[in-house]
Amino acid sequence: MPAIDSSRLLRVAALVSCVPALGACTSVLSATTADVAGVASAGISSGITKNAAVGTGIGLGVAAGADAGLRYLERRVHHAEQVRIAGAAGPLAPGQVANWSIVHDVPIEANEHGRVTVFRVFSAPGFTCKQIVFSVEGKGDRPDGYYTTTICFNGVQWEWAEAEPATARWGSL
Repeated sequence: MPAIDSSRLLRVAALVSCVPALGACTSVLSATTADVAGVASAGISSGITKNAAVGTGIGLGVAAGADAGLRYLERRVHHAEQVRIAGAAGPLAPGQVANWSIVHDVPIEANEHGRVTVFRVFSAPGFTCKQIVFSVEGKGDRPDGYYTTTICFNGVQWEWAEAEPATARWGSL
């Protein structure tokens, strides 16, 4: 088995180390993650095989895996935001306003904050839900964003009740 070019691996490692700095640019991060994974696997596979088809297959497989991993992290980040917003809105009566904020454990998106208010409560035996409006404070030239959703009490905590939460806000899930 031939040796892997160490200078190529160092260049790939340098590219990979820059990826976390792209936290505010999810679309760039998504494309960059797949590209860096493809480049890295192409570099490694060229040290293992000279067959272009095998190298391409390895590159595509690694890029798909990296993209799936990033999408998983994005879902975790979005769920954490939803938990914080629902937790802030849960104790509120209609018309009351509270602040919410999130500091992400994984810095693939910016930390956010805003306000939340309840505008309707509805219930039946076994469940209580609230319709809420929440804001995400803008930064720089970006204006504040306003969104609506429904939260429900599961017996322990308030949870996001929308099946497809705010795709305009978070992009395709």
